[in-house]
Amino acid sequence: MLTTDEDILAKAEDWRKAGKAVAIATVVDTWGSAPRPVGSHLVIDEDGNFLGSVSGGCVEGEVVTEALDVIEAGKPKLLEFGVADETAWRAGLSCGGRIAVYVEKVD
Repeated sequence: MLTTDEDILAKAEDWRKAGKAVAIATVVDTWGSAPRPVGSHLVIDEDGNFLGSVSGGCVEGEVVTEALDVIEAGKPKLLEFGVADETAWRAGLSCGGRIAVYVEKVD
């Protein structure tokens, strides 16, 4: 069963109430074939726990790493992922599309 947006946002609220720092990643744009639609969320706590999906698994690890930086620095980031010859061995989208993911700290 897929996690709903309500589940994801409720988890973010639970972590915040427990005193944890939290970031939320949101798909803000897609080009070509993309595994998750615009508006998809991934919520991450300061310990690296996460819930949701922004890519069906192919770039979540890198988004979590970047989210931990956003939590620490407090500054949002816009991340772009896709497949290109020079980046094929890094995190990328096997579906051939591209996505933009906005990561921000939840205050």
